[in-house]
Amino acid sequence: MRITQSMVSNNSLKNLSESYRRMDKYQEQLATGKKITRPSDDPVVAMKGMFYRSNLSEVEQFKRNLSELYLWMENSEAGIEQTNKGLQRVRELVIQGKNGTLNPEDKKAVATEIEQIQKDIVSIANSQVAGRYIFHGTDTDHPPVADGIPPQVAANINDPNIQNYNVEVSRGVSLKANINPSNVFGQELFDTLTKIQAAMDPSSEAAQKFDPATLNFDDLLKDLDKAMGSLSSERSELGARYNRLEMVDERIAHQEVMANRVLSDNEDADVERVIVDLKVQETVHRAALGVGARIIQPTLMDFLR
Repeated sequence: MRITQSMVSNNSLKNLSESYRRMDKYQEQLATGKKITRPSDDPVVAMKGMFYRSNLSEVEQFKRNLSELYLWMENSEAGIEQTNKGLQRVRELVIQGKNGTLNPEDKKAVATEIEQIQKDIVSIANSQVAGRYIFHGTDTDHPPVADGIPPQVAANINDPNIQNYNVEVSRGVSLKANINPSNVFGQELFDTLTKIQAAMDPSSEAAQKFDPATLNFDDLLKDLDKAMGSLSSERSELGARYNRLEMVDERIAHQEVMANRVLSDNEDADVERVIVDLKVQETVHRAALGVGARIIQPTLMDFLR
C-alpha cells in the first residue's frame, strides 16, 4: 500500500490528539481526585458507585435515627430519675406523718410540699422533646396528664396501640424509644399522692376528693412503694434498651467506616499512580511531537516563506 505524505500527517495529528486526550484525563483525575467524572468514563465504576452511595446514605439515616433515640431515652431517664427523687421525698414525709411526730400545722406544711412535688411530677409527665410528648407513646401530640385534683391521666394511656414509639436503627430492626407511661405515670400514682395530701391536711382541697377518715398511712405507704417499684422496673427496662442502643451505635459506626472505605476504593483516584501515568504520557507526547516534526516533509509553502 502506498503511504502518502497526507496519510502520515493525518495519522500524526490523530495520535497527537489522542495523547492530548489522555493527558486531559489524568489532569482531570488529579484535579477532582476521582477516577471518573461522568458515567461514560467507566460504566462499571459508576454503577458500583451508585450502589455504594445508596448504602452510605442508608447508614447516615440510621445514625440520625440513633440520635433521636438517644434524645428520647436520655430525657426519659432524666424524667424517671427526677420523679423517683420526688417520690422518695414523699415517702420520707409519709413516714414522719405515720410516726405521729408532726402537729397539725406541720402536717399542713407537709401537705403543701407534697402538692408541689405532685405538680412537678405532672410537668415531668408532660415533658416535650422537639414539640412531642415523650411519655405518651405514639400519641405525641397530646399531653398524657392533665393538671387537677387529683391530676387526670389520659384515658388512652393504657392503650397498647399507642404505647410504643419505634425507631428503625438498621434494616428490619427497630427499637422502642419511649417508656411504658402507665408504669410510671399511672392514675394510681396521682390518686395516692392526692390521698396523702388529704390525710396530712383534712382542710385541704384534696380532702374534698378523698375522705381523710378512710385513709391510713400504712395503706398509703404500700401504694406508694408499689408505684416506686413499678417506676424502678421501668427504669431497668429502659437501661437495658439503652445498652442495646449503644451496641447498635457501635455497629453502625463500623458500617459507616466500611461504606466510606468501599466507596473511596471504587471512586477515588490513586494519586501517585495518576502522577506517574501523567509524567509518562508527557514524555511520550514530547517524543511524538519530535518524531512528527521529522517525518512530516516540508511543503512548497515552506520554501516560499
